Amino acid sequence: MGRKVVVAACCLNQWAMDFQGNLERIIDSIQQAKAAGAMYRSGPELEIPGYSCGDHYYEGDTILHSWEVVAELLRHPSCSDIIIDVGLPVMHKNVTYNCRLVFLNRKILLIRPKLILCDDGNYRETRWFTAWRKTRQVEDHYLPRMISKLTGQITVPFGDALIATRDTCIGYEICEELWNPESSHIPMSLDGAEIIVNSSGSYTEIRKGYVSRDLIKSSTARSGGCYLFSNQRGCDGDRVYFCGDGMIGLNGTIVARATPYSLSEVEVITATIDLESIRCYRSLIRSRCLHASQSQAYPRIQINFALSNDDDIFLPSCAPIEYTIPLPEEEILYGPACWLWDFLRRSGQGGFLLPLSGGVDSSATATIVYSMCQLVVKAVGNGEEKVLEDVRRIVSQADYVPRDSRELCGRLFHTVYMATENSSSETKARAKLLSQQIGSYHIPVTIDSMVSAALGIFSAATGFIPKFRVRGGTTRENVALQNVQARLRMVLAYLFAQLMLWVRGKQGGLLVLGSANVDEALRGYMTKYDCSSADINPIGGFSKADLKRFLHLAKNRFNLTVLGDILGAKPTAELEPLNEGVLVQTDEEDMGMTYDELSMYGKLRKVECCGPFSMFGKLVHLWSDKCAPKEVADKVKLFFRYYSINRHKMTVLTPAYHAETYSPDDHRFDHRQFLYNHRWLWQFRAIDKAVEKLENGKSNESEVERSSSTRSNKDSRSSSFTRPSSRSSNNSLSGSLGSESHRRGVEVATGPVIEKSHSVHICSAENTIDTIHMITPQHSDQTVNDHDSLTSHHGSSGEEEGRKRRGSASIFISTSEHSAQKASRCGDLELASFQQHTTTVYL
Repeated sequence: MGRKVVVAACCLNQWAMDFQGNLERIIDSIQQAKAAGAMYRSGPELEIPGYSCGDHYYEGDTILHSWEVVAELLRHPSCSDIIIDVGLPVMHKNVTYNCRLVFLNRKILLIRPKLILCDDGNYRETRWFTAWRKTRQVEDHYLPRMISKLTGQITVPFGDALIATRDTCIGYEICEELWNPESSHIPMSLDGAEIIVNSSGSYTEIRKGYVSRDLIKSSTARSGGCYLFSNQRGCDGDRVYFCGDGMIGLNGTIVARATPYSLSEVEVITATIDLESIRCYRSLIRSRCLHASQSQAYPRIQINFALSNDDDIFLPSCAPIEYTIPLPEEEILYGPACWLWDFLRRSGQGGFLLPLSGGVDSSATATIVYSMCQLVVKAVGNGEEKVLEDVRRIVSQADYVPRDSRELCGRLFHTVYMATENSSSETKARAKLLSQQIGSYHIPVTIDSMVSAALGIFSAATGFIPKFRVRGGTTRENVALQNVQARLRMVLAYLFAQLMLWVRGKQGGLLVLGSANVDEALRGYMTKYDCSSADINPIGGFSKADLKRFLHLAKNRFNLTVLGDILGAKPTAELEPLNEGVLVQTDEEDMGMTYDELSMYGKLRKVECCGPFSMFGKLVHLWSDKCAPKEVADKVKLFFRYYSINRHKMTVLTPAYHAETYSPDDHRFDHRQFLYNHRWLWQFRAIDKAVEKLENGKSNESEVERSSSTRSNKDSRSSSFTRPSSRSSNNSLSGSLGSESHRRGVEVATGPVIEKSHSVHICSAENTIDTIHMITPQHSDQTVNDHDSLTSHHGSSGEEEGRKRRGSASIFISTSEHSAQKASRCGDLELASFQQHTTTVYL
């Protein structure tokens, strides 16, 4: 009877469509597993082509090249005398499946397709794959001829089955199956599977680190057994980052864990599992034994091979380990830094360039780059040859060895402070001091001549000279003058990025980094195509509050004292003239809302799936201690107006590190239209009716009950604000609340408006065709956002008047015992006593 077996789970930094590199990393992991004495090796999901291939999965070439990699693995001498499973797409009967392929000594044992696919968050698996729904069934799969020549097999089992060795039984889950309520490991363990293997492609989200750990501990605590969890690591070509949190669980504990946020391309973790401990654990749970005795049998692939041997008594069994989950600010410190490193070394560029303003956002981006340099120096010191090879190639110096993070930062990172007459000496000094403390190659420049040239061209062509508002100009002129500064900074940033290495006598170009946070993107608080437009954005998935906590951590951990001054400074865009050297512009005042409020709006809109009316219904209770219902209504309306007007900016949002559950990125994560009726007439009218009921304590119209299946009767303050999706974070609304920020563009709003509106199509150089919703305000100065739309800061009074003119439909409810006037009101302190009545509805 076998007792102890050594199993290996692998975390690989694969790259989508890099078949050669992916093959080399798979072979490396197999060799490391065998060197550690493992008799079973598993890797991450779709490790052969890479997980994030997207629509390349439609291509026959992707499937063909994946089989060619399998052929190379079957031939390789390192792949003998060890059971190996690898991930690849397989077409079976003209249907493509996401599969694990299990082989031993040039024989394919099983192709196991994924039973449950993932379609939430950034996942779109059903776009390319189909779930295998024939549970506990296998079919014959005809192998490609190039594989048949190597294995001598014409067909192999394809489907939902177990591998039975001479000493144990092995079952399979693929990623989402662990997160699903009907997880496969339950019935497999009841049928005797002692080792469950899960190959995953689970990306990182802030505050998510504990989820996979708790699921594995819970699954093995209930069912007993060993659980191998292999996960992808790094940036494999998209906005998401895989932290490589592979682990091995045993009977409700974690016995091995990979290093999160590591620059190592291949990490193999092993554990020595005593099979007798699994059997003993299960036999003691009598209720489990009763269910197991009645469980439906799985097909079993019998193989004449054992994972254990007669000398296993000398192997020490694994012991439970304890570890702490990184804090959110630590996840910001390391996750985007690793993502940037993968992007830099795989892009073929020579470093980064950042427009450094001295504010919170750009300083956070600069600090993340410095963290990346710290990780690179540490990895080289630990003997990571691949990291050293990449560094030497990037800096174009064959004998270079990075030993100091500041010195490395000076080679890779370039910062530019682009001042105008509106910039203060304080922000210039903070930007310079931060660059000195992290070691970046810093250049201060003045761009007033560029701004003057652009305005000169406009004046020559039109005969008009725009002025700032403080100098007698209109709001429209004021916004235009701010936006031209922001957009010219973007042009200059790309000029420096292309030529700075040439100036320094080095090869290549630089990647331009953006520094707009997730709250600003949600609100659209940026100029389209300004210096927030960049190649990539490491902080685009984080809220302002999380970024400030991150800077507090970095200040102490990296001894960057200037970050304290940056955090204490009043955030401003510095795009308007100073008043005797004093700032007159602040971000939150310009936005008309705080970052705390923005973060709340974002979570309710995305995580809680709230429209305007539902958001009002929640916030009127959450903010009851500080806002009257009418104030809450005005805040919600203001947010949705600006959100809808600026939604089009998400179509050109700089690709950002995905981290937050309420990201508005429309690439895959947030699929909503970008052309809205920004007045939200029906929705805002519903809010107004609710406000009237709450404030007057009575209703002129009877209530229409909403279905209890879609709305809870619980008070919003006691409800859960988490919507944990499969492989998604379960952040609470209080998880990341924003506060203040520096930003790149500006939008300023004016007074109330009336209900006169029309649409105009405008052709311009900066936007090909913009559909503009024009609202005639009561004053001559109209609110203009950065793409020439006319909008309003407030407008509820005009809408109320328009609604009164138009009238509204009413629903009258009569009952046999109680009149409609005694219906329960949402403002009542006591719940009404409901009885069964016959109800007639008159429209």
